[in-house]
Amino acid sequence: MRQQFAQEPEEESNIDITPMLDVVFIMLIFFIVTATFIKEAGIEVNRPDAATAVKQEKANILVAIGPNNDIWIDRRQVDIRSVRPNIERLHAENPQGSVVIQADKESKTDTLIQVMDAARSAGVYNVSIAANEQ
Repeated sequence: MRQQFAQEPEEESNIDITPMLDVVFIMLIFFIVTATFIKEAGIEVNRPDAATAVKQEKANILVAIGPNNDIWIDRRQVDIRSVRPNIERLHAENPQGSVVIQADKESKTDTLIQVMDAARSAGVYNVSIAANEQ
């Protein structure tokens, strides 16, 4: 006698990754919203030391002056004549921001004064000069 066994269909086991994708997308949105974006002037400068240096919180417009008196704004080298329009544009994007000038130790004071004058003529009177804390 032959016995016939009824073969039961095997259950297919599928992994549902939809909840995992939801969690990943929520985490991505969370990190994008909470991330702080650091603005850089464009070059690394050797700032002078100062005993009274204080950290500036809302420094949104960074201007760097290199050792060869080259001026950098938003990672682009600019001419002294275009400093004012660039600062006006950046100040229009964020009116509460201030200007921080990162001048190298080897740069000339004349270039620093010209950048400060351009910032003030652009309507930004909160101008600071970056220094290292001692």
